[in-house]
Amino acid sequence: MFDYETLRCIWWLFLGVLLIGFAIMGGFDLGTAILLPFLGKTDTERRVIINTIGPTWEGNQVWFVTAGGALFAAWPMAYSVAFSGFYFALLLTLFALMMRPLGFDYRSKLPSEKWRSNWDKALFIGGFVPALIFGVAFGNLLQGVPFHFDNDMRIFYDGSFWGLLNPFALLSGLLSVAMLTLHGAAYLQIKTEGDIQQRCQKTVMLFGIITLAIFALAGVWIANIDGYAITSTLLHDAPSNPLKKVVEKAAGLWLSNYRQYPLLILIPGLGFMSATLTILLSKQQYLKSAFISSSFTIAAIILTAGVSMFPFLIPASQSINHSLTVWDSSSSHTTLAIMFWVTVVFLPIIIIYTTWVFRVLSGKITLAHIQNNDHTAY
Repeated sequence: MFDYETLRCIWWLFLGVLLIGFAIMGGFDLGTAILLPFLGKTDTERRVIINTIGPTWEGNQVWFVTAGGALFAAWPMAYSVAFSGFYFALLLTLFALMMRPLGFDYRSKLPSEKWRSNWDKALFIGGFVPALIFGVAFGNLLQGVPFHFDNDMRIFYDGSFWGLLNPFALLSGLLSVAMLTLHGAAYLQIKTEGDIQQRCQKTVMLFGIITLAIFALAGVWIANIDGYAITSTLLHDAPSNPLKKVVEKAAGLWLSNYRQYPLLILIPGLGFMSATLTILLSKQQYLKSAFISSSFTIAAIILTAGVSMFPFLIPASQSINHSLTVWDSSSSHTTLAIMFWVTVVFLPIIIIYTTWVFRVLSGKITLAHIQNNDHTAY
């Protein structure tokens, strides 16, 4: 039905949709966990906050698992480089994510204040660390990853874990934390009331401003760091071989797509507009609209990185001609075609199921709910 070039573009879009889906659906879980120790002043208030995400956080992880599976199926070389180069960072993320089920399951097993406080800290770590590392990963992709292929197409990573923690990557990590915290606060103000809701509204304003400031700073920074561009002819429907191209590396090249297609500037513009709108809608008590607006903020920020890098998936910072792109690192045409139909069938099911769950669990979590359902509340 589709030629090889078209399928490669479709799968680039699918990967973007899955990453954005996880950032939106799993993002408010992470943001809520980050805010837990700060917005919950008492044990009961913290239990209210936990119960807003307790029934849904596991289902939201489907987006993360699916995105990883899509990367493996559609872009196996990119998957290999990412899981080799970012191995310890991903392992740290995994350990942090493991804090979440333990915290949800064991926090209320004992009435001890110290016991519950320690699990609250574990839930905070389970939210903050993944949010930070996901942003750090994007920051390193924009700068290039130190890897190369040998003559047998074996991948060698030449960097270190500490090398990932460079200034621009850390700024990207802070942007990720800020936008997910904004998203978590926007979600919490829908699901809570009273003092917690008022604190959430102040948090939306604070992290909305922080997100805008960091996004603007990152934009100025990205205009001055080295970007990548393909300078040789590269067939878009040829078999995958990342060694058959010539790549240029120079400052400002990540803005090339915006110069070639000026309408793309609407994407980062949407990020600024949506973050501002989230603050205004929250202040005016349009809480569900504020949550939708914060979702657009996340989508626009991720899309900004994606369209800036296109067609690069993982640039190589040292052996720059070994960079992985949409056109030369995908699976075969047959694999992409089969997985396309699998995605067409199952992605709508995930969306319908998620919509149904949130419609069923659309009510607010109140202090009375916690007190009257003490045996079922977290």
